[in-house]
Amino acid sequence: MALGGLVLLFSCSTEDDSTDGEAQEAALTSEQAQLNAQAEAATDQAYNLIELAYSAQEENTARASSIFSNCAVITVDFDGQTTAITIDFGDGCQLNNGHVVSGLILLNYGPIVDGTRTINYQFQNFVHNNKGIAGGGTILRVHSNGNGNPQSTLNKNLVVSFPSGVTADVTGTRVAEWVEGFASGTWQDNVFLISGNRNIDFSNGYIHQVEVLDALRREASCDHFVSGTLEVTRNLGSGQIDFGSGDCDNIAILTIGDQTYTIVLD
Repeated sequence: MALGGLVLLFSCSTEDDSTDGEAQEAALTSEQAQLNAQAEAATDQAYNLIELAYSAQEENTARASSIFSNCAVITVDFDGQTTAITIDFGDGCQLNNGHVVSGLILLNYGPIVDGTRTINYQFQNFVHNNKGIAGGGTILRVHSNGNGNPQSTLNKNLVVSFPSGVTADVTGTRVAEWVEGFASGTWQDNVFLISGNRNIDFSNGYIHQVEVLDALRREASCDHFVSGTLEVTRNLGSGQIDFGSGDCDNIAILTIGDQTYTIVLD
């Protein structure tokens, strides 16, 4: 389900006589949008694992077909008031969706209060498809929102490490509504709608503000978001990444001003 990297194929500009300076500025923005999408993808996949582990334990969604393969060791401890879940992927574990992870995800939470539960989560030495994720935060879990669906509102304070050595400090809010596949017995029909906003501070000197304009649709059967739009703002400039209208493909469109770029999600 990961977006993976974005590779710029070509650009289509309404201004054929763009200056070299404009082209360089656009390319630089495209490069930063690429890193932003990679950070978005890595954290989204990690949160999906939290969602599935918690729901299997607490919401009667025991699954004949689990995303967790045998190399993932899940330990649950309950002391009468607090539940602690440890998901241990060891030094390397290939999940049933093909993604390779390592390290630990730790969860702990108390009882349900007024129909909601607060979950604390922490990543320890966690790596998802060669991207490290460190830090943690809290999740406000609602078993049934206004649409009758499970929903998680997550506050995050994470550091994503790329193989290149660049790091990204990610802070903000992610809201995930589980719209299809809940309690079906398999992870493969799950569909989530993702919204929210975050700040991403890259170690190479760029700071992004990211907002979901149209909810990102995550289908478990596809490695990429199949629809939805992100707005990425840096300084006084902004661009939008459009993931399409529902087809499972590896193409997205980045728009910066009056220029558009076709990008590949690998």
